[in-house]
Formats: sequence, C-alpha cells, structure tokens
Amino acid sequence: MEYYNKVIESVGVRYVKGNNFKIERPVTITDYTDSENTAILLHRGSLNYGEDQESVNEGEILFIPAGRPTRVSFGTVTKRNETNNDNFLENKKKYLQTISFKNIKNLEDDCITSVTFEAKVFDVVNFFNSLGIPAFVIRFNDRIASILEDVVKESEQNTPGKERVIKLYTELLVVELVRHILKNRLFVEELSTNSTYFKDPRLIDMFNYIKKNIGGDLSNKVLAKVANVSEDYVGQYFKMLTGINPQDYIEYQRMEAAVELLRTTKKSIRDIGKEVGYKDTAYFCRRFKMMYGLPAGKMRRRESLINVQ
Repeated sequence: MEYYNKVIESVGVRYVKGNNFKIERPVTITDYTDSENTAILLHRGSLNYGEDQESVNEGEILFIPAGRPTRVSFGTVTKRNETNNDNFLENKKKYLQTISFKNIKNLEDDCITSVTFEAKVFDVVNFFNSLGIPAFVIRFNDRIASILEDVVKESEQNTPGKERVIKLYTELLVVELVRHILKNRLFVEELSTNSTYFKDPRLIDMFNYIKKNIGGDLSNKVLAKVANVSEDYVGQYFKMLTGINPQDYIEYQRMEAAVELLRTTKKSIRDIGKEVGYKDTAYFCRRFKMMYGLPAGKMRRRESLINVQ
C-alpha cells in the first residue's frame, strides 16, 4: 500500500478542459486520441469503443489514456459515419453540441460529459500512458461519475476560487481512478511491470534532469554522471526500468515540449526546435513529422482546434 501511496503522491495533475455535449450527429472516430487523458461519462444514448465496439452503459465512464488511439462511436452509427480524428476535430461542432447541465435533465437526445486532464509523474512521465493500459470502461462507480459532473459544473460557474476548486476535483478524480484500478485488480501486470520507475531515485534524478535541461546536452555521458553509473551501463539501466532506451525517451520528451510550445506560444518553428534541443531546423521538422505523422505547422493548427470549446 505504501508503494501506491508513493505513486499517487508523485503524480502531478492539471485540468485541461471539460464540457457537456449533445450528440448532434452520430459518428465513429477510427483513431480518437488526445494528448492528455479523457474521461467520458455517458448520460444517455449510445457510446462504443475499441475494435470490437464494446458498449458503455448509461451512467458508466469510458477512460482513454493520453496518446492511446481508440476507435470511439458516439450515437448509433453506420459505416458511412466513420471519420478520422483530424477530420473530427475540424468538424467537431457538426457532431457535438455544447450544452449546460440544466439542459441535460430535459434532453432526450444522446448526451455525455467529457473531462480532459494531465497526470504526470514528477511532471515528466505521462502516468496512465506509461502504464501501457488501453482504453477501458469504469463500471459501477458513481463517485467518479459524480466528480466528473462536479468538475464541469464548477467550470460553468463564474465565482471566486473556481480554478482552485476545479484543480481539487481533478486531483480527486485521479486518486479515484487509481483506487478503481487497484480495487478491481485491473491491469495488474501492467502496473507491476511498467511503474518500476517509482522504485529507483537515480532514475527519478534522470527524469528531472532531462526535464530541466530539455534543450541542452542529454548524451548518455551526461546522464551517467547524473545517475552515478558508468556511461557504458546507463543505457541498459534506463531501458531495464522504463522499457525504452534513454535517447528515444529524450526525443519523445523533446517533441512533447515542442507540442506544448506550439500550443501555447507564437514562437517560430525554428525557435521551438532550438529551444527543445535541435540546432538543425530541417532535422527537427523531419523527426517531428516522423513521430506525429504531420508537420509541426499543421500540428499547431490541430492543437488550436482541440482547445476550442
């Protein structure tokens, strides 16, 4: 139990967005994904997910970890209603119409509550993504459903302390999600295998150093000094605990930092590349497109669409 207390204490939480939606037009998104975690509470109607299109019952929650593409269907759909995630985001208002809680009660249409949030270990590792778990349904948990409703209800208010209350609710949401996973013994193997980074302070030192020096020298030689291990061993050591080699992890973190800068600043692609450790802009652009499947400029437009309420 102490181990999982340490896990929970190590996870930093940030609310991203939340809303209620009426399903205006049924749609299947073949690769539904977000850069952060998403919890979708089904109030009324039809919600299915995964390749087998497993059903979510009314009052249940579909949880999609950050960066995990998942086939999701809102409403009763046919083959003709399929689209990809980019097209869905560009035409989101055509499929989902924002509504308030007071309108949900009298609504007979399909409707959902959706909350998106960040959960990162030591502000570095995306927690739920790092566990390697797929999207799953949270059944028979009125507490989590109530928290999701409270988050969005608070976001609709214009009262003092709103941001702090939302933060507290979002932190509570993450705690209850972890408790639900443990209580129902979900993904036991993934938890024991993929969360070993909590057990070694030297690895945490490397995580923190990488975060603080994302644009600097992060060679294995430098990391070996941080962890106080040999340069020949540091790559093997890092991979043994995380499942990936350090340079692949560093590139992923640099690209994540680049996405955040694209989302939150108007800096040029060249300046962003340099800030996250790429002196060669052309190389940065090639690696970015290879990792995300689209150019950095298009990613900036895509992220602006994601954040449209």
